[in-house]
Amino acid sequence: MTDWVRASNPTAPITNEAEATAAARASAIAIFLGVLWGIAGIVYLMTAGQPAMEAAMAQAAAESPEMAGMTGIMTQAALWMSVGFVVIQLILGLVQWARPNIVIPIIFLILVLFGLISGVMGMMMQGQEDMPEATMPAWQVWGGLVIMIVQTLLHIAGIRGARQLDKLHFEAANR
Repeated sequence: MTDWVRASNPTAPITNEAEATAAARASAIAIFLGVLWGIAGIVYLMTAGQPAMEAAMAQAAAESPEMAGMTGIMTQAALWMSVGFVVIQLILGLVQWARPNIVIPIIFLILVLFGLISGVMGMMMQGQEDMPEATMPAWQVWGGLVIMIVQTLLHIAGIRGARQLDKLHFEAANR
């Protein structure tokens, strides 16, 4: 456990291939954390969140009559897109775990930072004129922000580990 904590630290020195691999796999752990949070969100959408989502769709349809007939379809599409994104995350997490590289952590760091900034901006804009009411419960908003902060740190560690792993492989190949 201590090795994983050390490997997940984005400022820890990386001196050998085992440490570099563990640090690169920290990004996979961040992705798996996102998968678990995504599954929790899907379960919420399928149970208690479905009426809230349908109410939000109905509110949007009230402002745009041509959308009225599409609310059910859009609700189902949002649910299945969420499932698809979780499956894609799971596959990329498994790839990062099996063959650590630098591309996946960089892509996910960009996506997580975008989500973090969007979430904070959405919270700041909440309650302003012409902004719809929040449909997500507070635990989901705050939990998501905390998870994205943890993921940011893990992806930074993953990038450092993958970079060091590439450097060690390059040095070994040139000997």
